[in-house]
Amino acid sequence: MPAALLALAIGAFGIGTTEFVIMGLLPEVATDFGVSIPSAGLLISGYALGVVVGAPLLTAIGSRVSRKTVLIPLMGVFIAGNLVAAVAPSYGVLMAGRIVAALSHGAFFGVGSVVAASLVPKAKQASAIALMFTGLTVANVLGVPGGTALGQQFGWRSTFWAVTALGVIGLLGIVFLVPRQDTSEGPGLRSELAVFKSLQVWLALAMTALGFAGVFASFTYIAPMMTEVAGFSAGAVTWLLVLFGVGLVIGNLLGGKAADRSLMPSLTVILALLAAVLVVFVFTAHGKVPSAVTIAVFGAAGFATVAPLQKRVMDKAKGAPALASAANIAAFNLGNAIGAYLGGLTIQHGLGYTAPNWVGAALAVSGLMVALISSLLDRRRTAAPLSTLLPEAIRT
Repeated sequence: MPAALLALAIGAFGIGTTEFVIMGLLPEVATDFGVSIPSAGLLISGYALGVVVGAPLLTAIGSRVSRKTVLIPLMGVFIAGNLVAAVAPSYGVLMAGRIVAALSHGAFFGVGSVVAASLVPKAKQASAIALMFTGLTVANVLGVPGGTALGQQFGWRSTFWAVTALGVIGLLGIVFLVPRQDTSEGPGLRSELAVFKSLQVWLALAMTALGFAGVFASFTYIAPMMTEVAGFSAGAVTWLLVLFGVGLVIGNLLGGKAADRSLMPSLTVILALLAAVLVVFVFTAHGKVPSAVTIAVFGAAGFATVAPLQKRVMDKAKGAPALASAANIAAFNLGNAIGAYLGGLTIQHGLGYTAPNWVGAALAVSGLMVALISSLLDRRRTAAPLSTLLPEAIRT
């Protein structure tokens, strides 16, 4: 593994930890600032909004400079946001720190994916992307439980101090390990925007949003599902999340290797598997052992999509992939929000805590349908411009 990939993975680990660790610290934050748990929960929504806005915006701003030069200030923004969160005197300042940190999230993974792919031969590019995203998956296994335990023991601010330190380590790794690129290698903003004329780029973004909406329709409500339906204690949920995280790591790496061999066939199989696992989860959620096994498989199937989806967008935005790649990270977070909302509606309407799994399965199937349409267009070798593709897409 190139040392530069390790630096990118460390940055991804820090970003993944700060994104999800707040879920385990909501009671401490709510108590400290005298706000309700739902209000504290808005710190998660604020972060997601920052990702959606920051991903295309910061990538576009950095389109005329080399990718390494973009990554360095992005880590600086991430460090600054977490530093603000660590010293926040009020809930509003904490929210501001979360949003600032989130602004760098999408652009880091978008530009970082392009850099990771450039470090290896074409036949191993999806695996390289998966290795960078391993930092994000390992964050769910180690960073989130560890950060939660640290915050519960020494106060939630200690977690953000630790994440700030991780950001500094990631920054130093990028500075010293990521190879320098000439500014001339950047295609420029006009070229980056031009790729969005391609219907295939939009189909790839739709696959991402729908696929991950399927994941988060279920995952968002995993805690009440396990405690109210499967019968686990509240304390056991942390270990179930670790099990889910182990599945993420395995699925992420396997998905990258499969995509290197055959991208779209692998992606369609993985999306179909994800839908099937979610249907099965409706029934296995009623038992402790079956639900625990399903959670691990669910994690693997859910994150096996990440590297293939990211690689698909980059392939279809060939020549100017950075902005499209960052937009795909925004699509992941948009899917998170859509899935969580739709899954929540089923619970609000009294359909029970397993009902979000049906929603997740339907969303995954929708993503699969988009993937099949995209594959069909590939086989027909249609032209890239949207004005040319739309009439034919409508006819088929």
